[in-house]
Amino acid sequence: MIKRLAWGCVLVVLVTMITFFIFFILPPNQPGSNPQAVESGNLETQYNLEHKSIPVQYVTFLNHLAHGDLGESIRYNVAVTDQLKQSAPITLSLIIGGTILWLLIAFPIGILSALYPRSMLDKGLMAFVLIGISCHPVWLGLIFSYLGGYKTHIFPMAGYCDLVYQKNDSINQCGGPKYWAYHMVLPWFTFALLFAAFYARMIRATLLETMDEDYVRTARAKGAGEWRVLRKHVLRNAMLPVVAMLSMDMIVISLTGVIFIETVYQLPGIGTTLYQALRTFDMPIILGVVVVLCIVVTVINMVADILYSLIDPRLNLRGPRRQRSWGLGRLRPEPVRETATEG
Repeated sequence: MIKRLAWGCVLVVLVTMITFFIFFILPPNQPGSNPQAVESGNLETQYNLEHKSIPVQYVTFLNHLAHGDLGESIRYNVAVTDQLKQSAPITLSLIIGGTILWLLIAFPIGILSALYPRSMLDKGLMAFVLIGISCHPVWLGLIFSYLGGYKTHIFPMAGYCDLVYQKNDSINQCGGPKYWAYHMVLPWFTFALLFAAFYARMIRATLLETMDEDYVRTARAKGAGEWRVLRKHVLRNAMLPVVAMLSMDMIVISLTGVIFIETVYQLPGIGTTLYQALRTFDMPIILGVVVVLCIVVTVINMVADILYSLIDPRLNLRGPRRQRSWGLGRLRPEPVRETATEG
């Protein structure tokens, strides 16, 4: 655990160095203005980096990050930290809900396809999930919004309701868990269909490969039932590549889909905030989103490494044990003992 925490800290420092180099060293000193003629201090002014050497600038930049100071937005004229605190829960609810839904879709399809390979059920399920991967998230979101919202009026076409209801007499504002989930159903389904095909095919391939292992045949030969073999021996090993991909897809790869989905359904999350910042050249917002996402990805990868050791009993957090010769101060193999034989 300490070793992985130390490597996580090293990765965070490297990420901040690369981010500092991209945002402060490579570009020329440009004023922080946008096409709407809304002016604000540039990045160097907001981080107090003028007339300082590069090492001092980097230390000052780290000091601002450590205190949660990411500058002030050009578009909103508010602190970047406050803006991200408002939009992060919306994006997090979209990613977590969509991830749970795509796993609920992918696991049954992958298991059924592996149990009945090359059958009509297998081909039909694979064709169903491939529809999601073949469609652009904007098109898929517009189709769901049109069919589920405009035509049938089952779900709202767009908009967002807070999870916690805050009463305000001056503004007609919806809120509460029921209305929050009601407005998130279509975004969750759109998000889930983008990744369900990847995971269903990966789970199918992993299960088919694991079912041919010797320990699975041994368990069947000992009289274990098919469900016990699948649950105890097959699924646990099939979870390893899922955990590896899930740690990256939830944040990095899914961010592209989040930007489109939040734009279509008018969700005020990080995707919409980043999209508007790119349009208006709001560099403090872009920098804040990049730094926060990089730190989150580093933490999630560290958690995924720890989950690996909990899922797979063959892995050990401590690593292989070695005998150390403290007298020589280096590793060496245990000497082979010879036994004397009488002639």
